[in-house]
Amino acid sequence: MADEAGNREAFRIQEFYCSKMGAPIYARLCAAIADGLTRNSRTGTRILDWPGEPTRDALPLRFIGGLHALVRAGADAGMAAVFRGDTSDPEAIAVALAAALVAHDDFLWPWLDGPPQTNEPGRSSELMVGLMEIARRHGPRIELLEIGSSAGLNLLIDRFAFDLGGVKIGPADAPVTIAPDWKGDPIAPVPIHIVSVRGSDIQPLDATDPAIEARLAAYVWPEAPVRGERLTKAIAMQRAEVVDLVRADAADWIEARLAEPQEAGVTRVLMHSVVWQYLPEPVAERIRAAMNAAGARATAARPLGWVMAEPDRAFAHHVISVKSWPGHAEWQQLGTAHAHGAWIKLGIEERDKRRYDLPESAKVVAG
Repeated sequence: MADEAGNREAFRIQEFYCSKMGAPIYARLCAAIADGLTRNSRTGTRILDWPGEPTRDALPLRFIGGLHALVRAGADAGMAAVFRGDTSDPEAIAVALAAALVAHDDFLWPWLDGPPQTNEPGRSSELMVGLMEIARRHGPRIELLEIGSSAGLNLLIDRFAFDLGGVKIGPADAPVTIAPDWKGDPIAPVPIHIVSVRGSDIQPLDATDPAIEARLAAYVWPEAPVRGERLTKAIAMQRAEVVDLVRADAADWIEARLAEPQEAGVTRVLMHSVVWQYLPEPVAERIRAAMNAAGARATAARPLGWVMAEPDRAFAHHVISVKSWPGHAEWQQLGTAHAHGAWIKLGIEERDKRRYDLPESAKVVAG
């Protein structure tokens, strides 16, 4: 049953995330939507009558992605001023929003049909922190399996260069270097060699399709231009060399991959970021069961790892977590990170460790 108050509150929750993530333009826009959205358009009515759980469904990000696409198409000067930050007065934002909804109702309506598939390449740095811990435990050679790969941008992780607080990883001549602001403990260098990278998604996107590229760009917050530049370069890397991305149910795919022969001296690793919240619980439970069963069979010669960077609801950041077999079957939280990889903080304060006992339970979209 629709809950108008709850649907408005979802935009207030997103306002909090945006404020915490250094995105004041989007925060102001979310506040204006929460306070001023009306039923003067089909799209506005659909948002207010949203039947699902709006935060889990990423309703605010669906809608704002459509607004940004409108601006990127040069179709609405009023909203363009809002997205540039030229219009910051709440009443003026509300007026621009109301006008856009009436004038571009048909354009905005389909943006509510599915969740955003941002697949932010900056999150590869968070995943790399986890992979370094796996390499430290089990050796440098790693076979990567990613679920929820979306457009496959993080499947380029072996082709990106990283600067993690001064620790350099990856090809020196990589078109994309990901260098998050580093906080907390330094990370110890460790040899790492990714021998293969494969991914799956229930609805994969072909980022090399110009229409899909434009859609992905609409989900990139304009307040962080480095993200847009990185997206463009990452898609160019895909055009130069395709990634191994298939359409599949996450549980079906993982079960099949874990049943394949594993090369000796190579650690097989499941990784994902901002994915777990989207999985139906039966699918998530099958993945847990498959990983635990495969972990029980793992040996020193053929280890198994699991790396995730998933959101924490209260603090609007990611938690980087790892477990591996044999010998490390309990989750270890390595640190926290900005939802788009802008910063990483290695280390979890003792008082916060109990918050992250069950990283599988994360159920928030930060964007």
